[in-house]
Amino acid sequence: MRTFRRRAMVFASAITIMLFAFLMAGLPVLAAEAAQPDPAESPTGLIFRWLNFLIVFGGIAYLLAKHGGAYFRGNARAIAASITEASAAKAEADRELHDVESKIARLGQEVKEMHEAGRRDSAAEAERLRVSGQAEIEKIKLAARAELSASERAAQQELRALAASMAVERAATLVTAGMNSQIRADMFHAFLGKLGGSKN
Repeated sequence: MRTFRRRAMVFASAITIMLFAFLMAGLPVLAAEAAQPDPAESPTGLIFRWLNFLIVFGGIAYLLAKHGGAYFRGNARAIAASITEASAAKAEADRELHDVESKIARLGQEVKEMHEAGRRDSAAEAERLRVSGQAEIEKIKLAARAELSASERAAQQELRALAASMAVERAATLVTAGMNSQIRADMFHAFLGKLGGSKN
């Protein structure tokens, strides 16, 4: 880029100097023109006009040939490099635009898939909670049954013990009520007889 600016400045300076030189060379002719008849109408004036034209355009052609080729080649290279960079940037921008457009196109599908996945997950979670709740209910039922069965057995044992205790008390009451002193004495002698018989 600096080379391009330097060449442009050299080219502009050369043209400026050339124009200034032509203007300085033409001032005496313009000053003499006011005093004399129009020399452009003479054949010499026509020759000088053509010479002037050839000199000016010859100088311009020389400057263009000497400095213009390099300047225009450098300018062409800079423009070609800019076009290449712009093409690469455009290709990158097109690729990014295509990516964004494809993402936008897929966005509705992705949202739908996310809704579907969320629905499936919530259904699966609800099913898992239902199964887990059922399992907990079954465990609670089994524990309640086991506790009721244990309570029932304990109550039955208590009832048996109470019934046995009451039966013994009732039997003792009946035996006591049915016994008189004679029966007691007979029982006592029978007991002592058995003790004596067991010693032999």
